[in-house]
Amino acid sequence: MRISVLSQPGRLELQERPVPRAGPQDVLVAVRSVGICGSDAHYFQHGRIADFVVRSPLVLGHESSGRIVAVGDSVDRGRLDARVAVEPGTACRACVQCKAGRYNLCQKMRFFATPPVDGALAEYVLVPADLAFDLPDEISDDAGALLEPLSVAIWATGKAAITAGDSVLIAGAGPIGLIATQVARARGATTIAVTDIAPARLAVARRNGATATLDAREDLDATQEFDAFLDCSGVPSAITAGIRSLRPAGHAVLVGTGPDEVTLPFGLLQQRELTITGTFRYANTWPTAISLAATGAVDLDALITDRFGLADADQAIMSTIQRRSIKSIVEPWR
Repeated sequence: MRISVLSQPGRLELQERPVPRAGPQDVLVAVRSVGICGSDAHYFQHGRIADFVVRSPLVLGHESSGRIVAVGDSVDRGRLDARVAVEPGTACRACVQCKAGRYNLCQKMRFFATPPVDGALAEYVLVPADLAFDLPDEISDDAGALLEPLSVAIWATGKAAITAGDSVLIAGAGPIGLIATQVARARGATTIAVTDIAPARLAVARRNGATATLDAREDLDATQEFDAFLDCSGVPSAITAGIRSLRPAGHAVLVGTGPDEVTLPFGLLQQRELTITGTFRYANTWPTAISLAATGAVDLDALITDRFGLADADQAIMSTIQRRSIKSIVEPWR
């Protein structure tokens, strides 16, 4: 099979490897669509994200969908030919965090495209059968791949406790921010303000459910307070401004990849009893993601702007780095 390998920062190479064989509880998936994520771009540019360092050739891509073409001995053969979306993280299933349902915090997690685990920029991937979720006809292959960032948004909006009638501020109109905008709307938020520095991105935010859009370089209206703030930018100034905009007992959720340390308004946190949390991936979100996408409550296809073949995966990543696209898709079968 063909794979696209990050051989060094800034360079992808098209290589061939044997097609993997399914173990007893595995399924082999012929990959149809792979979404390019900001983390793929970060590894491509810098060879690392925080403590995750690329020390050997790595296959990128963790947002994927495809079709099951082989199953292990313990897997129902009726799953052959099923269209599936792949949850890309395999936890140990035995540690304290896993048993508590927080498997996203498993210290032994093996996650696609996180060193040293290879990802989905390949013609085939091997995954545990229970991490390949059947796709209904209402969800396209491309949207199936984007169930992964949708899961990120579901997890983040849940951490923010967004509910009917809430007001929400979202910093960053990239794919996660845009999907979070749709999910906040689906949860019943009635005011959803989105900030960014790119007018074109803000226009997309308005088409995806934002009730207001703001230039992130301008000061927020001091009279406007929000129940929840989601930072999907990782920009320290945006984080501080968002936290300051929260009303008492508000929730701030840090989703974007930012610097190692950020200065926080400590007095404000105390006086307003604000809750601030980070997010790390998600847990048990995929059934909800499938339901939201299948019913049309969230439109993932609307975010896709570019498609590339496997040989042009580097162009797909560059389109993300240069912000020329909202969401680029690689189709390994091309």
